[in-house]
This record gives sequence, C-alpha cells and structure tokens, in this order.
Amino acid sequence: MKSLQPNDKLIRLLLPRLERISVDSYWAHRASGVRGALVKILEQIETGAEVDPASLQTNIAVGFEILREAAEEYM
Repeated sequence: MKSLQPNDKLIRLLLPRLERISVDSYWAHRASGVRGALVKILEQIETGAEVDPASLQTNIAVGFEILREAAEEYM
C-alpha cells in the first residue's frame, strides 16, 4: 500500500476547518458527518488498519467542497 502520509496531513488540515463552520450555516450538518468519517479514517491510518482508498479520497474531496460552499455563503 502506498504511503498515506500526505492524506494524513490533509485530514489534519481539514478537521479543524470543518469544525469552524458556523452552526447557522446550511453546510454545518454535512461538515459534521464528513468530520466523523475523516476522524475514523485518521484512526485507521494511525493504527495501521486497512483504509479504503476510494472512501479516503471521496471524504477529502467532499470536505474541501463543503469548505468552499460554506465560504461562498459569506461572500
């Protein structure tokens, strides 16, 4: 399996940013779900458990999309 180090860093970058989305935002509920999935994936990476690469990439992509959409609410 290829190194998950860059993905580990991306997850650690995304988690606090997703957490900062205002609860008044339409995107807050979705951000909560993605945060939960990313925390679970991060735990799998840290313990050396098998990580589904498709799930990993999908959750990272959705996390960034949620951040973009939430930011557009405030523009």
